[in-house]
Amino acid sequence: MIDLDKDCVIKTEDLTKEYRLGVIGSGTLRRDLQSWYAKRTGREDPNRRIGAKNYEKGDTFLALDGMNIEIKRGERIGIIGANGAGKSTFLKLLARVTSPTAGSIAFRGRIASMLEVGTGFHGELTGRENIYLNGAILGMNRDEVSSKIDEIISFSECEKFIDTPVKRYSSGMFVKLAFSVAAHLDAEILIMDEVLAVGDMKFQQKCIKKMRELAETENRTVLYVSHNMNTIQDLCSRCIVLDQGKKIYDGSVDEAIRYYLGGDKDEFFSYDYNDDEFREPVRRNDVNLINAKYNGRTTNLFTDDEKMPLELTWKNLADVNNLCLRVEVYDARRYPVTSFIIEDFYSGKKGEVNSQRFELDITNITRGRYYTRYVLYNRLSDTSPYEDIDITKGLMFRKQMNDTTSCHWQSTWGSVVLGKAELK
Repeated sequence: MIDLDKDCVIKTEDLTKEYRLGVIGSGTLRRDLQSWYAKRTGREDPNRRIGAKNYEKGDTFLALDGMNIEIKRGERIGIIGANGAGKSTFLKLLARVTSPTAGSIAFRGRIASMLEVGTGFHGELTGRENIYLNGAILGMNRDEVSSKIDEIISFSECEKFIDTPVKRYSSGMFVKLAFSVAAHLDAEILIMDEVLAVGDMKFQQKCIKKMRELAETENRTVLYVSHNMNTIQDLCSRCIVLDQGKKIYDGSVDEAIRYYLGGDKDEFFSYDYNDDEFREPVRRNDVNLINAKYNGRTTNLFTDDEKMPLELTWKNLADVNNLCLRVEVYDARRYPVTSFIIEDFYSGKKGEVNSQRFELDITNITRGRYYTRYVLYNRLSDTSPYEDIDITKGLMFRKQMNDTTSCHWQSTWGSVVLGKAELK
């Protein structure tokens, strides 16, 4: 039995979920018999997806492996990770859709969840009737739901179709009504699993704002799964990264996104390009980058007005004329921030090994973690298009600045600090 602290609403101890692979379970008796007969006769399963692995009976898969987590009341938790990391399984265990194989889970309060489009809705009932149905599932009586129904319908933007059976709704209408129901009924814990991606951008922003308000003003707890790092950063105050069923990071949102995108492996200030995985495919390959380094530095942290010294070494695999260089800079979410362009960078003969040093003025880039990418390209004339020759991932650098204003610069404000705004 798990003891919950006063402010704790969710706690798990060694939470594990194991699935058996290779067993029959296609959804209908007819398809199960087809699969069974195919296995008995040594034929290919007609119901198996193309390219899917053929598991042997008895194989197992750990969707969650010893998850330990504690969530406080009012927190906005983002859960991120690659496909198959265990995000949806964790939420299904919280919502009691499935039960754990081992470990324990405890929570305090009612849970409203959106795990799949249309979950909890009855297709033959109207939108209005489904609102009352969902309220009943949460333990609310008819009068409690009636006091909120006008607000629910208005927020969902489905007033015109609220008395239409939901089986006629589009996926976007399903999401709008389902979110509105979950957000306005009396549930202390709100669980969202990627479903907002179905809605339009305007409604997504509306939902993000609503979830933030619920956490800040009504002290509700929000668990949000998404592959959209922008919405994770806009909504969440804390973030958990899952990988192959294990929790690999739990903490600040920016650091979690860095872990998710693989930035924890980029703590270098020099790199020799001898790993094929570090390169990106290009149309041509007339040059080959050999080395990139921050010349003369033992750290990749730059402060205030420091400029970034960069040295690139490459080998010509063919004769090169009018070679140009573009150094692209991306933030921790891999969004482009800016680029540095050097035209007429180099011309040379096949077989030559060359090295070039230069400085990049990064003084207007605010504090944070950034990644570079080097693009060597040709432009034979002012009217000809660019033709990439080599594209290579580059070094990571960190920037630290002393704020010139009284407030601490927030990452959501942007990555570039411009001049002061002057009153006229």
